[in-house]
Amino acid sequence: MTEPVDVPILDPGLTLLRCPGPRSTAIHRLALATLTDTAGVAYWVDARNVASTYTLYDLADSPRRLRRLRIARAFTAYQHHALGRRVVERVDGRTSLLVAPNVASLYRDDDVPRYQRERLLDSTVRTFAALADAREIPTLLSVPAEREPGPAAEHADRVIRCEETKMGHRFEGPGVETTVYWDEGYWQTTIPYWVDLLGVAAEPSGPAVDPTGPGSPDPVEQATLAAAAVGAAGAPGGAD
Repeated sequence: MTEPVDVPILDPGLTLLRCPGPRSTAIHRLALATLTDTAGVAYWVDARNVASTYTLYDLADSPRRLRRLRIARAFTAYQHHALGRRVVERVDGRTSLLVAPNVASLYRDDDVPRYQRERLLDSTVRTFAALADAREIPTLLSVPAEREPGPAAEHADRVIRCEETKMGHRFEGPGVETTVYWDEGYWQTTIPYWVDLLGVAAEPSGPAVDPTGPGSPDPVEQATLAAAAVGAAGAPGGAD
């Protein structure tokens, strides 16, 4: 299993994920990281067949973790809207997560009249936002980065952006920054990781050595030259 180590865990409230594409596994990783860190049932209102069983089992640290995940698939905007309202009846104090990938996608289909699209989508997003607020449930909606987020951005408490890199997914948002990646047998770190771990190096207080001048590989000779430079800098100058 290959995945970023510091996949963020979602806080209560509505989080909008701007992901690289409609089938990106970024939403699976965020959902599973949060599911691992919490107890209770998670509800996933699917659109465009994002909830691939193979992907979820491949990314989960344990198949047993997925027993707490309930998935309902929508194939039209009307089904998606109805499932959002149905979730209201299911959510209780044991609910730990709500997920709705591609939340705006089905509402752009031709079977939805233009005069209904925005109103229907806004109603669905408001339902998720109200649940997230009233129940203090981590709620994750996604919209691909190249598409307009619509009402999802208006009601979101925070926005996390994700991009695909050669080392894996990189997440960035309020209090979120991927700085470590994991691959088979090794860690890949970044400069922000070491800055966070060790801090920023202090500026040198002594005189700087000219990097273009001649140097010596002998550490004793280097120390002698440095001491001579200090002495020369402190010596009084003569009159012209």
